[in-house]
Amino acid sequence: MFRSLHMKLTMILLLLITSLMVVIAAFLTTSVSSFYIDTFYQQINAVFSEENEDFYSSLCREAAQADGAERVQAMLEANAGLLGIDYRTRNYYVLDSSGNYLNGSATLENGLLPHGTTANLLIAQNGSVGDESSITDDYMDVAIPIVSESGSLLSIIYILDNRTTVSALNDQLFLIIMQALLVGLLISLLLSFLLSKAMVGPIEKLTAGAERVAAGDFDSELPVESTDEIGILTGTFNEMAEVLQQTLAAVESERNKLDTLFLHMTDGVVAFDHDGQLIHANPAAKEMLGQTLDEDCCYNDLFAHLFPFEQMLALHRSNHTEAEMRAGDRILELYLAPFADLESGGVLTVIHDATEQHRNEERRKEFVANVSHELRTPLTNVRSYAETLRDAEGDLPPDMSNSFLDIIINETDRMTHIVQDLLTLSRLDTGNTEILLTRFPFRDAIESVFRANAMAAQRHNQELTCHIEDELPLIAGDRSRLEQVMTNIIGNAIKYTPNGGHIAIRAGTTEDRVWMEVSDDGIGIPEKDRSRIFDRFYRVDKARSRESGGTGLGLSIAKEIVDRHHGTIGLAPHEGPGTTVRLELPIAQVVM
Repeated sequence: MFRSLHMKLTMILLLLITSLMVVIAAFLTTSVSSFYIDTFYQQINAVFSEENEDFYSSLCREAAQADGAERVQAMLEANAGLLGIDYRTRNYYVLDSSGNYLNGSATLENGLLPHGTTANLLIAQNGSVGDESSITDDYMDVAIPIVSESGSLLSIIYILDNRTTVSALNDQLFLIIMQALLVGLLISLLLSFLLSKAMVGPIEKLTAGAERVAAGDFDSELPVESTDEIGILTGTFNEMAEVLQQTLAAVESERNKLDTLFLHMTDGVVAFDHDGQLIHANPAAKEMLGQTLDEDCCYNDLFAHLFPFEQMLALHRSNHTEAEMRAGDRILELYLAPFADLESGGVLTVIHDATEQHRNEERRKEFVANVSHELRTPLTNVRSYAETLRDAEGDLPPDMSNSFLDIIINETDRMTHIVQDLLTLSRLDTGNTEILLTRFPFRDAIESVFRANAMAAQRHNQELTCHIEDELPLIAGDRSRLEQVMTNIIGNAIKYTPNGGHIAIRAGTTEDRVWMEVSDDGIGIPEKDRSRIFDRFYRVDKARSRESGGTGLGLSIAKEIVDRHHGTIGLAPHEGPGTTVRLELPIAQVVM
């Protein structure tokens, strides 16, 4: 209840008014009492002071007479007005030297003074004027000794005021103060209402606006209703909300960019908090690691065998650590680095799939080795036969010399074919080979290649047949390159089919593509080699390939050409011994 600013303002004003009235009441009552006491003693002193010494001397002479008490009373009655004697609250008493009552303006009950023997009476009995009084006492008194010329105490004039007037005045004053306090409290309540409306109202609006901003509503602008500090604060709040909205929008945009980046990037990203618990992992990381990477996963489950987590946190933020690990059949390169500080930071791991790079490196090494081997064999033969011819110096028969020269020429042609094929592959890899796009009949290309290879099949006593569907459309492509692919497929079938075997060519169309299949009943391709027949320099039967003059690059070149035409080439299902190679090409295409 008292946490409300309105209640606090009200309580402050009430306490202020109450405290002020209490202080005023205390001050007034004290002042009235002090004023009344001062007035009392001023009146007494005015009558009995040294300036009025004749009056006191007269009292002393009259008191020395036989009827001194009556004479003194008569003098006091004559000066009752000056002494303020009203016979109700203030009276005088004439006492003997022992303090016994002789006479006065009021009679005594049982001969006793109202307050008995006071301190001032005792002082007067000792011959001095007793005029001491306290503001807390409920009476005021003064005792004046009357002495003879010899200095003996004749009587005592005792004037007593019971302060009834002061008490009544204070009561009346207290009533007035209470009434003023009640009015002040009512005024304070009214002022608190006005203050709450003038001060608390804008603050409540600011509070409501802050709650809306905290809830994400930045569109509602608070009205600026004044030019004072509250108005300035409201305007500043509106500017803050606008800047905050722009900042949050920028942060949200950056977060969306990062989320999209993490979601679609090919590299994996895994983040861990200061305790090593997983806080983020993108789909690429889950795929590479082959794990679900749920929220219970931690750093030690994945990478503790590479680097301890504490060691990673201790790294300077500008440093990172690299490592390599295997996950199934993948080879992963890891880049680990800490982020933020030691208390709120963690470790970020970037995962790169280097499997293909390693495979390419192995293929490169194998390719270099194959090229070296393929060129070394004919070079060795050329050198050997050339040295033999040089060393013989004409001693060899002409037919043998010609035979050696034929071998040298054949080996040179073989090296030329290897270099030409390598150059073709290089151009295809770099995109420097132009594909001349024309429209031509697919049937005509197949029949042309069929006729070109018919003689080779006859030399091996092989049966080469061709069956083409009646309607084949025109296709877009480089005819010479595609005929080179067909020739390679049919040529391989002739090479690896025994004498007397059968080779069948079939072709047709399916919707937006044309196809050609070449089937044979030759030696076939083992299952373990089927996935690698398009690798460069790869041969299933290396000895027979070299005998037939093959370089091991024909199918690699064929695949590159078909890929450039957005087609496919591969092994098709085949029953019995032998192989079926299927070529598919789109009818309409845009050549790369």
